[in-house]
Amino acid sequence: MTSSVVEQRLSAGELSCPDCGGVLARWGWGRSRSLRGLDGVVVVRPRRARCRSCEATHILLPVSSLVRRADVAEVIGAGLELAATGWGFRRIATRLGRPATTVRGWLRCWSRRAGRTAAVFTSLLVALADDPAVVLPAAAGTAVRDAVSAVTGFALAAAARLGMVKVPTWLLVSAACHGRLLAPGWPSA
Repeated sequence: MTSSVVEQRLSAGELSCPDCGGVLARWGWGRSRSLRGLDGVVVVRPRRARCRSCEATHILLPVSSLVRRADVAEVIGAGLELAATGWGFRRIATRLGRPATTVRGWLRCWSRRAGRTAAVFTSLLVALADDPAVVLPAAAGTAVRDAVSAVTGFALAAAARLGMVKVPTWLLVSAACHGRLLAPGWPSA
């Protein structure tokens, strides 16, 4: 969602609290953040919202970002895809122009939760597909490959079902997991 769409939906009371389901309202802005994108640094200043029911506040991150990550979702997704094809973290870091320690962190986090992530995105894929048997990815051989297959399969099914053919895979993935793809505690066990 673009910031103007978020503003419209907040004004209309169409965004709900992830904690209690109440209506979110504007509550100022979060701090500016610099994200490393594909073509350089992207500066974002996310909207802060407050629930009218439970009064909890939330930061509404743009779909291009992931929680607690300095790189945009598309860069991280490219790294995860390369890892699924057998690339190591140093080679991926060189290819993406990122520190090796950063890429190693992505891959460690991804590999720890690959099985659960694959299960979440496979269930989303099944919910979206007209004929799940046709689009379910075959086992790819490792948990990391299976997770990337499930994620990309979900994105293809979502794009086809929702008519969003031009939306990049990793933006759809970020939207589906609310930016928590590599965040602690997601997906829950």
